[in-house]
Amino acid sequence: MKKIISLFIGSVLFLAVSACGTKSTVVLVPDPDGRIGKLTVTNQGGKQTLEEANQSVQIKNKKTAPGIPVKLSHDEIAAVFSDALDAQPLPPAKFILYFLPDSNLLTRKSEKLLPQIIQTILKRKSHDIVISGHTDTVGTKEYNYRLSLERAKTMFDILVANGAVPNDIRITSHGEGNLLVKTPDEVAEPKNRRVEVVIR
Repeated sequence: MKKIISLFIGSVLFLAVSACGTKSTVVLVPDPDGRIGKLTVTNQGGKQTLEEANQSVQIKNKKTAPGIPVKLSHDEIAAVFSDALDAQPLPPAKFILYFLPDSNLLTRKSEKLLPQIIQTILKRKSHDIVISGHTDTVGTKEYNYRLSLERAKTMFDILVANGAVPNDIRITSHGEGNLLVKTPDEVAEPKNRRVEVVIR
């Protein structure tokens, strides 16, 4: 029995294909966030669309249209596709840390997240870390761009001081351009004063 895994980045769907002879089974499985996309299975005989969690379709051969979609149980999927499911990469780990107003100093609550972030990087031996700095809408756009960059650099320095490899980290600065909580200009929204750390 042959098993193949592929990941569709746009909709973040896991596709498992199991082939025995000329028969194949395709199953649409939710991504790690529980989202479901849409998948069309096509061959010379026709096509079927899968758009519900755990829907599957069987393909007898390339000239016979794919069968009627059937939902599989979690146990059935685990039994047939266990090797493929075990081979999936870990989903990205995302952390949000908040800052004091007009500052690159972390809040006390966010400081408590630092050991968990560092442990995640070291445990995964991650070579793909993205730090994105953000601000609220108080101040000019130029100032906020610089402040969000300072916040991102602060996190960079903390991570490197605790074992992360500098070349494995990318920094981006969004200023007030990518608000977590949409506000008008000059609103001091604490949730917008943040850095997001994504570890893959």
